[in-house]
Amino acid sequence: MNKIRVTKEFSFETGHALFGYDGKCKNVHGHSYKLAVTVIGTPVSEKNAVKLGMVIDFGDLKKIVKEEVVDVFDHATVFNKNTPHLELAKELEKRGHQVILADYQPTSENMVLHFADKIKTRLPKNLQLHSLKLRETETAYAEWFAEDNA
Repeated sequence: MNKIRVTKEFSFETGHALFGYDGKCKNVHGHSYKLAVTVIGTPVSEKNAVKLGMVIDFGDLKKIVKEEVVDVFDHATVFNKNTPHLELAKELEKRGHQVILADYQPTSENMVLHFADKIKTRLPKNLQLHSLKLRETETAYAEWFAEDNA
């Protein structure tokens, strides 16, 4: 059977601060993230299947990624739960802002690992998450590949 990779791209706005960092990113700031999600599988071959020829319906992939990543992180501010910005985080929440207190430092590298874990659990059994590419800026991104994490 022929394996095909299918990719869907997403965009979301997220703020963060890097606890303990020795540069400007220790301050609260934001990014226009772009996330490319690639799955791999065999196209549906049953002649009467409504999704004949598809590895996954782009709408189905969109639903998964929106629910697990975009709806959670879009216009949220992410802090390491051990941050000294905890008072700021609580104040922001009190004023109706969406705040995420993560178990990790909210770097692109850690965020892409977190996203991979979330997306993998939601994919149909016949598909595998192949890779993620999280672009923080036009010139900087982190990538996750299944083959590197087997």
